[in-house]
Amino acid sequence: MRRRYKIALIAISLLMSASLAIGVHEKEMQTKARASKSDLYGSLELFADAISLIRSDYVDEVDSKKLIYGAMKGMLSNLDDYSQFMDPGEFEEIKSETKGEFGGIGTEISLKDGILTVVTPMIGTPAEAAGIKPGDKIVKINGKITKNITLNDAVKEMRGKPGTTVALTVWREKDQKIISISIKRAIIKIQSVKKSEFIDDKIGYIRLVEFQDNTTRDFDEALKKLESQGMDSLILDLRYNPGGILDSAVDIAQRFLPKDKTIVSIKSRTPDQNAVFKSSGRFTHPNYPLIVLVNEGSASASEIVSGAIQDNKRGLILGTKTYGKASVQIVIPLKDGSALRLTTASYLTPSGKLIKNEGIKPDVVVEAEDAKDEKVENPEEVFEKVAEKKPETKEPSNKEELEKDNQLSAAVNLMKAIKVYKKEK
Repeated sequence: MRRRYKIALIAISLLMSASLAIGVHEKEMQTKARASKSDLYGSLELFADAISLIRSDYVDEVDSKKLIYGAMKGMLSNLDDYSQFMDPGEFEEIKSETKGEFGGIGTEISLKDGILTVVTPMIGTPAEAAGIKPGDKIVKINGKITKNITLNDAVKEMRGKPGTTVALTVWREKDQKIISISIKRAIIKIQSVKKSEFIDDKIGYIRLVEFQDNTTRDFDEALKKLESQGMDSLILDLRYNPGGILDSAVDIAQRFLPKDKTIVSIKSRTPDQNAVFKSSGRFTHPNYPLIVLVNEGSASASEIVSGAIQDNKRGLILGTKTYGKASVQIVIPLKDGSALRLTTASYLTPSGKLIKNEGIKPDVVVEAEDAKDEKVENPEEVFEKVAEKKPETKEPSNKEELEKDNQLSAAVNLMKAIKVYKKEK
């Protein structure tokens, strides 16, 4: 009886200790929550005071919506390089982009280290024809310095009526040059599949320039045609591909993977929003040799595809390290027709490597023939150099660069070697 009594007392004591610990923990959580709410309410009160002062004391009368829109743009731009607030007009432009047709010069841009930077010129657009290159830092648009510019404002400045021109001043780090480029705007029509052909010895070549709603359909048609003509190996060119829609990237990757292979995973702030995308196995094409071409202009969805191919050992990645822009942005429409583009998660390759800021490192590194090591500049140094140096007004051309492609030649030679090795084996 005494032993049972002692055991009962110990059990009661443990339960009381556990209850006390839970109670203390809950109290701490409630205190933190109250403090967080208090901070938020205090900040909102400060914001409301600022708006009231502007409306009552500013020299000119200010539209309330303009104030709120400006505040929201600043708030989103302070989160990261890709989150942004879009007014109704900007939101409509974004929606037209995903359909593959819009007006402008054809560049994918981002804010990198606070500087307006070209991710890539889109293939077949005025920007590419004018000689814009990945990594170019746009320091002036129509004579206006871009220091502290938002992405929205930069897009507005560069877009306009087809046939009109936009003047860009770019700082090209690898050449240590400032170049002035005048580009005529046009209606930008992006075809997902830019090229589909045989290169040599039954080696198929497909150049995919963007991931859109119609990308999977166009890619399947190109692949089916090449396979019907006896293709026994494939070079998939994702250079200068800025990305696009996640579903399209997943669809393209799973064309080459057996069932239940991880393509990409999403890591969010909250575990319940994490996700893993796996191949269905329904679309697997023959296990012919595959080489994927990438460079510093390959970003986002391009990095998802190349990462999936690399980590699943389905093919080789050849070229230079990719841009490193694989994070999840969701577009949330607001009731007045505006929208938030909000970064909610990061993409990881099948092996768990973070793509954002890291990029995909090729299995076979082949630098483009004109590539040079770039120096890392801080924003102040870039704009100081612009002030010191006189721009070159000669407009460069990509013609020679497109005619001489040492990376593609390296891919063809490597593919021939792989085919010989497989045949002997």
